[in-house]
Amino acid sequence: MTLETNLVRVISLVYGLYLLLPIALLLVGSVGGNWTNTLLPTGITGQWYADLWLDTSFRKAFVSSLVVALSACAINTVLALPLAYALYHGARRGGSLAARIVSATPVAVPTITLAFGYMIVFNTDLAPWLGSMPLLIAAHAILTLPYLTNTLLTDLRHLDLGRLEQAAATLGASGWQQFTGIVLPSLRQSLISGLVMVAAISVGEFGVSNLLTSFQNRTYPVVLLQAFYGATGFACAATVILLVLASASALLSSSLVKQRA
Repeated sequence: MTLETNLVRVISLVYGLYLLLPIALLLVGSVGGNWTNTLLPTGITGQWYADLWLDTSFRKAFVSSLVVALSACAINTVLALPLAYALYHGARRGGSLAARIVSATPVAVPTITLAFGYMIVFNTDLAPWLGSMPLLIAAHAILTLPYLTNTLLTDLRHLDLGRLEQAAATLGASGWQQFTGIVLPSLRQSLISGLVMVAAISVGEFGVSNLLTSFQNRTYPVVLLQAFYGATGFACAATVILLVLASASALLSSSLVKQRA
């Protein structure tokens, strides 16, 4: 066994512990009876999950998160498909700058920038919409749009779409017929996979939601932060629920990608 192999295993082990240790502590804390000034909680209970189910603020926040996520998915479906298609053809004609900007946007632009911009624009007499549900949905849609667009754009590049469109054009298919008959069916699985990712990002998003939401429209992560100022076990149980949703979304998206491959 070489030194490089041992080094890789050590790094992988340390990285795995770094990722899994906080999750393990949350799981333990969610069923712990008391956790005050001790390394681990004392006692075992399922009361925190029962209290979470009975808490109306968390149920309402969960519904708000689902409404925002599903709305963002619907808006992104309408916008991302034609946008990715236009960027793909623009890149083929040498106009790849727009495609690069879209690809880099999620990493290059901090989400807090979007939130502050919305706060300035929509907290005025002309547009007094700060804290409204439509504004929160629009912010989540814009925040997640590059992820779905980039997913579709990558799939378009691997499909060799130009050859398929040329074949369809020789048979007399119009541009709209090519889009609906070739592009949309070919992107079905990548679209579903990308929408699952969009939903997961939206449900777990905190920064933009915390700045733009109102008390009536608080999302799950915003309420979750406030829970940590109360009982630790209750906050751990609420976090585990969010973790389960995110993990389920990630596994579903990964399985769809594998089916596509």
